[in-house]
Amino acid sequence: MEIVHKIDDVRRIISEAKRSGKKIGFVPTMGFLHDGHISLVEISKSYSDFQVMSIFVNRLQFNDINDFNTYPKDLQRDIEKAKAGGVDLLFVPDDSEMYKNNLTTVDVALLTDNLCGAHRPGHFKGVFTVVSKLFNIVQPDVAVFGQKDIQQAVSLEKMVFDLNFPIKMIIGPIKRESDGLAMSSRNKHLSEKERKDALALYSSLQKCEEILKSGENKAEKIIAEMTSVIKSGNPTKIDYISVVNYEDLQPVSYIQSKSVIAVAAFWGTTRLIDNMIVHVDGSSYKFIY
Repeated sequence: MEIVHKIDDVRRIISEAKRSGKKIGFVPTMGFLHDGHISLVEISKSYSDFQVMSIFVNRLQFNDINDFNTYPKDLQRDIEKAKAGGVDLLFVPDDSEMYKNNLTTVDVALLTDNLCGAHRPGHFKGVFTVVSKLFNIVQPDVAVFGQKDIQQAVSLEKMVFDLNFPIKMIIGPIKRESDGLAMSSRNKHLSEKERKDALALYSSLQKCEEILKSGENKAEKIIAEMTSVIKSGNPTKIDYISVVNYEDLQPVSYIQSKSVIAVAAFWGTTRLIDNMIVHVDGSSYKFIY
């Protein structure tokens, strides 16, 4: 595995790989890697021959400076996990390499109005800007993002379509701990009790599945039941419990087509998110969470 810090080096190495006929797979990350990140690399391997990963904690997408300052980092550990996971090229730029008096930003309207976008002003503009830059630097054939950040993943699909990036976008399923908690770099901030209580997020999604299978598809009813489950976990704050259409991430009153059930809540100062994709086929459902 090669490790580079400069854009010119990334472009040189990828140009050589492409000249040899290799398809480029790309997994952008903010580091503090866990098995969820590595699972995205495994998916990328199914579609490409040369695996690129970036590690860059993007200041632009943090609306809370304290969140940025406390974001976990362990580069040496990340290098070892990326190498073991089959990454061929690891790109680790710093702020001065990625942002040089930039005046240009990228945004996606409508899809970022709700969910995390309503609670983290400016967050997604920072995400879309840095991912656009990384796409232009790496020029991948395939890019893989995780379902856990579903609003980010669906909005990036739209950005790629609208801006004509020649990239195949893939959303990988959520990687979970054995008890169901979605893997996240932020989990390390949870106390033992908070970690246990936070399982209420996953339990609320299981409750949603149970309700839908019983024949109830009204969003208001589903949200009320999920709220009760999450409150049983004593969260510091519930940011949202939302039922939205997959295509535009706008709220729906009934689940009648492909939808996303998304939740976000705080335990202590740690904000956690989770979600479920519901595929609808007549009166039957398929759940991905």
